[in-house]
Amino acid sequence: MSQLRRAPRRQVDGVLLFDKPTGMTSNAALQKARWLFNAAKAGHTGTLDPMATGLLPLCFGEATKFAGALLDANKSYRATLKLGVTTDTADADGNALLTRPVVVDTEMWRVALNDFRGEIQQIPPMYSALKRDGRPLYEYARAGVELERQARPVTIHRLELVSFSGDEAVIEVDCSKGTYVRTLAADLGEKLGCGAHLIALRRTRIGDLNVTDSLSLAQLEALPPEARDTRLAPVDALLKTLPAAQLTAAEAERITHGQALCWQGKGEGAQWRLYAPQGQFLGLGELSADGWLKPRRLLTFDPTLTVPHFDKVCGT
Repeated sequence: MSQLRRAPRRQVDGVLLFDKPTGMTSNAALQKARWLFNAAKAGHTGTLDPMATGLLPLCFGEATKFAGALLDANKSYRATLKLGVTTDTADADGNALLTRPVVVDTEMWRVALNDFRGEIQQIPPMYSALKRDGRPLYEYARAGVELERQARPVTIHRLELVSFSGDEAVIEVDCSKGTYVRTLAADLGEKLGCGAHLIALRRTRIGDLNVTDSLSLAQLEALPPEARDTRLAPVDALLKTLPAAQLTAAEAERITHGQALCWQGKGEGAQWRLYAPQGQFLGLGELSADGWLKPRRLLTFDPTLTVPHFDKVCGT
């Protein structure tokens, strides 16, 4: 009996705002979504721990060219802390190290939270993907090796206590890139004098992307295949915080053929979203110090088009 063959992978372009469930790795989420869309090419914008849930933007096709745009973006989380117990991973996946009584009141919370707002120094955890001599730190940690790590500056833009009862607390965090929320939970526990570890984490925002606009795996699976593409955000959805450059037809043609544009006096910003006169997104440009807007990463275009020559002397 012959088996039914799946249709060949197809070109799919866009961004899926995916609400990752707990227990699923970011790569497993990516491969599942790619299978559901039968997409030829896919990538994610940075990992989310298996224990964590929430916003995980997944890129398809041409959108993969801009997947790195969110790595530097601010992020928001809702985290649940278990007080009184510290673990070797600073979360519920680790082994308990120390148990202490929880004697904490609202004033202690106020003082502790205030100490962690703004720019702080944070020591990355051993159970992390940061590398030392080409190996991720978690490999050393699993082998029982503890390495000295340099503290790194991170910024906590907002840190609020949502609820606190007994030995559990819920906090909300707006933070810069590179912030480890489980490390923040452990450090808060030490400040409170009882220790703590993370038992739940939900990412609610990356840049201007919000989890409220995302689809869960169940919602995605329930959609008929022909309707899934309609739930993709456009290719430029990851770049909305960058200034936009509306080009003339001649400028668009030059940019798509790899030529720079004289951009003096037309605004500030190192990177720009580039658009054709009809509103078509062309890609990403970078503004040099001497006023040239240069193509940095473009969508794929027809290479047979011709482009007029021009003299690259900005201001003449």
